Amino acid sequence: MSHHVYRLTEVVGSSPTSVDDAIRTAVKKASETVRNIEWFEAKEIRGQVVDGEVAHYQVLVKLGFRVED
Repeated sequence: MSHHVYRLTEVVGSSPTSVDDAIRTAVKKASETVRNIEWFEAKEIRGQVVDGEVAHYQVLVKLGFRVED
């Protein structure tokens, strides 16, 4: 069994649709420039309210990615 080392970074994903979509947006965009992303943790959820309705979701996402050997 090999030992792995991980680094962490935080990004904020946003979506007018849902929390799930905001998380997926964050992971997808981060994976364009960060290699070896292996897990995520949703840390904070916020949103924008317009005329008494939820208009937008924002999710702070912590990403764990494996450091290459």
